[in-house]
Amino acid sequence: MTLGALLFDVDGTLADTEPEGHLPAYNRAFKEHGLDWRWTKTLYRKLLLISGGRERINHYLDSYEPELGPNDERVREDRDNWVAELHQSKSRYFRDRLRKGRVPLRAGVERLIREAGESGLRIAIVTNATRATLEPFLAYALGDELLAYIELTVCGDEVDNKKPAPDVYRMACERLGCAPAECIAIEDSNAGVRAAHGAHVPALVTVNADTRDQVFDSAAAVLDSLGEPDLPVTILKSPGFDFDYVNLDVLRRINGEAAPASAD
Repeated sequence: MTLGALLFDVDGTLADTEPEGHLPAYNRAFKEHGLDWRWTKTLYRKLLLISGGRERINHYLDSYEPELGPNDERVREDRDNWVAELHQSKSRYFRDRLRKGRVPLRAGVERLIREAGESGLRIAIVTNATRATLEPFLAYALGDELLAYIELTVCGDEVDNKKPAPDVYRMACERLGCAPAECIAIEDSNAGVRAAHGAHVPALVTVNADTRDQVFDSAAAVLDSLGEPDLPVTILKSPGFDFDYVNLDVLRRINGEAAPASAD
């Protein structure tokens, strides 16, 4: 099986966007809207099990019944629009953190995108994020040089069901005209792996502090990062061979061994 495309998740995979970007942005938005809420890292790790920002806010309202202060009547009468406005404020603060360089790429990301792009391998972004959230990340965290290698972006607001449903991965494969078994997804979470597996796309996982304890039964390999030549990875679930960092040769080998199983 020939590796045809890399399908990158964004949040937690390309960068530690959750603790460095989204979480502080949520807390700034809460303050702006007169809410006496503060999401801690521990609480946020639980909320991350809910896919999507607006969905996460709604889950918090339903499950934690927080005080709404001056927003009480508005939430009762116009909840959907209120949640959308709160999420828009969060997105604005998130963009500001990106613009200021406070959300750096994870180890190995820039190197691997550059290596894949220069080799002619196709690259797509496949994310639950909305396009409005994704675009500033691409502009500020990736930059023009790396962005030039990205052929396709598929966002959560383009499909009926976000990850862990397979919709975004199915759409990416269809738009690329690439068989799922010819791709490899690079993810950080169980929800992402389930989405890729549901679309028959082999998945490599690079965990972070929020996802390290999750279970990845369907993943072809689980690592602590993509690594660098001088920063070797820790292999948490082996694909059956050893390596120091992820490059195209490693991805081709993982894809070749995992693709038959992913198509079952």
